[in-house]
Amino acid sequence: MISRRVARQGIAVLLVAVTALPVGTAAADVPPPAAGPEAELVPGVPPGPYQPWLIDTPDQVLAPKVYTPSRQEEAVEPAEAVEGTYALVEYVPLADAVARVACSKQTGPYQRQVERWLKLKVDGKQSAADCRVIRSFQVKQKIKPAIGFAGPVTWARMRYLSARKNPNAAGKCPVRTYRVACVDLTRQLTWVQKGKKVVFGPVPMRSGRAAYPTRPGWHKVYWRHKNHWSTLYNTPMPYSQFFSGGQAFHAVYGSIHTTVGSMGCVNLRLADARKLWDVLKKGDRVYVWGKRVGT
Repeated sequence: MISRRVARQGIAVLLVAVTALPVGTAAADVPPPAAGPEAELVPGVPPGPYQPWLIDTPDQVLAPKVYTPSRQEEAVEPAEAVEGTYALVEYVPLADAVARVACSKQTGPYQRQVERWLKLKVDGKQSAADCRVIRSFQVKQKIKPAIGFAGPVTWARMRYLSARKNPNAAGKCPVRTYRVACVDLTRQLTWVQKGKKVVFGPVPMRSGRAAYPTRPGWHKVYWRHKNHWSTLYNTPMPYSQFFSGGQAFHAVYGSIHTTVGSMGCVNLRLADARKLWDVLKKGDRVYVWGKRVGT
């Protein structure tokens, strides 16, 4: 079992959740301890109504039953997500969360990467000056809690900003005359390009965890189901576009900014999944490459 404490920013409340590991889950699926003296990182809780912090996602392990949805079914738009669902909530040391520190003295797991991105001295050690600069970035990007800790959400945001103008600068996604949905597991980004023109994204995503990796290589969108419902997890999978067995692009009604990956699908924010639905068609190609951290 995993004990997780969750601290809500701005509210003097601690919530303790105890979650049993699913059958077949290996120790490798559990997020590793944080670097430095703190043994555990915990996420803050986004503003708005309390919802349990989801580490598992409603993905189909097996290929779904393909059928043609009726016009009536297709006319129904999936429900909107609760406000604050996709807030950028950083994982911070438990002691910092409890004390609600203004500026963390802890060295984050992405300290060097963040220092390099912010053009600071790259020594992998947190300093008061480092914390002030990192915290300023977090405030600007609306990352909470903004305490200057170099965590996975802060680093993910930097990767996104770097890729925003030209996600395929390194040429990792093959350029074709037709549409290609590009899934970059390393940077946790997805976009669609036709030729060299990006026609969608890039947008942040969450791919499969170690035990259920998103399959690399070439695939093809073979079934689209706007209001798909997972019969395995009894949970909605809005704007599902299946491309490899039970793996699909789809929205989730929970944060995609978690240290544990999906069960194989490419999880998206609802607005991004909706836009992707209007871009991709049945038969479009999907190319997956790279390696998610921890897989």
